[in-house]
Amino acid sequence: MTGTMQDGIARVLVSEETLQQRVRELGAQITADYRGKKPFFLGVLKGCFVFMADLIRCVDLPCSLDFMVLSSYGGGTSTSGAVEIRKDLTRDIAGMDVIIVEDIIDSGITLHYLREYLSRRNPASIHIVTLLNKPECRRTEIEPDYSGFTIPDAFVVGYGLDYAEEYRNLPYIGVLKPEVYEK
Repeated sequence: MTGTMQDGIARVLVSEETLQQRVRELGAQITADYRGKKPFFLGVLKGCFVFMADLIRCVDLPCSLDFMVLSSYGGGTSTSGAVEIRKDLTRDIAGMDVIIVEDIIDSGITLHYLREYLSRRNPASIHIVTLLNKPECRRTEIEPDYSGFTIPDAFVVGYGLDYAEEYRNLPYIGVLKPEVYEK
């Protein structure tokens, strides 16, 4: 990539200010819904890290967290359908109220697999919060319990989301120019 990151962006889909406002709203809703509980936030790396860091600071409850690394993409831009766990949890979640934190749900394949996988560990509950939801791309029955934004089928980057490990540090969600990923 030459030039600036903004050179690869076709348009801003969700501004920095709009993102921060919605994250505060999601944090307030989770705080209300989990009052009297200690939610366990499970981040799916790498894309969730910016969203999850901002989100948990907006949750006014005692909570804990961990991360998993899963992959169903390989090196391409569409899912392979096969899910691989590259890093598992470091603690037992039996009896815990688990909130899976995702950056984006598109096909739903990885998240469907993860929910089933975690269910076998006997948590008290499993709920899903996603920053971005692409329901028109869904290839499995899964819906988030909390969703920041429903977006169209576009290749988006920023706020933790990447293309080839770049663009994660943009403070907004942008639509990537096709010429960047269709090389």
